Amino acid sequence: MNDLWKFDGAEWTWIGGSDLPNQAGSYGSQGTPSASNIPGGREGAGVWQDYNGTPWLLGGWGLDSSGNTGYMNDLWSYTGALWTWESGSNLVNQPGSYGTQGEANPTNTPGARQGGITWTDTAGELWLHAGAGFDASGNLHYLNDLWKFNGAGWIWIGGSNGVDQPGIYGTQGTADPANIPGGREGAMTWKDLDGDQWLFGGWGIDALGEEGDLNDLWQYLP
Repeated sequence: MNDLWKFDGAEWTWIGGSDLPNQAGSYGSQGTPSASNIPGGREGAGVWQDYNGTPWLLGGWGLDSSGNTGYMNDLWSYTGALWTWESGSNLVNQPGSYGTQGEANPTNTPGARQGGITWTDTAGELWLHAGAGFDASGNLHYLNDLWKFNGAGWIWIGGSNGVDQPGIYGTQGTADPANIPGGREGAMTWKDLDGDQWLFGGWGIDALGEEGDLNDLWQYLP
């Protein structure tokens, strides 16, 4: 589905999108809001709300501009009752373009994926971690890459640009730059009152490279 709804505390209002399934996306021109723009039907997308109250949407499994079904990496914002296609591709199953870790580049973009985790930091920047999708070489499986979107472009912060990376756990309770959760999708995430991000479980890769249900708990201090 690609229907958009609003709940005012008592009643639902259908705001936009279709009341029919399997609708292709209408992208328009990248960076330009339009009343005709609408993301295609999808599931497992990443969502945020920035500190201006603007909703953002990334990827998932769904339909691209041609009606083809697969993994998506399109990034959208919704302001003033209009959708804007901000970055990524309007076609399915795109590999990631990572660039140099820690450096912004207009060509950087996460690979198509679903089931990643998302959060907004204290500066209002958007963060993305992991999911099931495509790495830099176009391989499809579990990702553990960490990204930040600063409003102008994507920055690859950490993790691997390849799939199925085992977790590096280090010593329990001790922060270490080498630590990184293994590739996974469907994890739970929340932010505490200090602004630190937490992650729990999901389906993915453990410390030994084995695949299955995980119950590891992680804290990320930006």
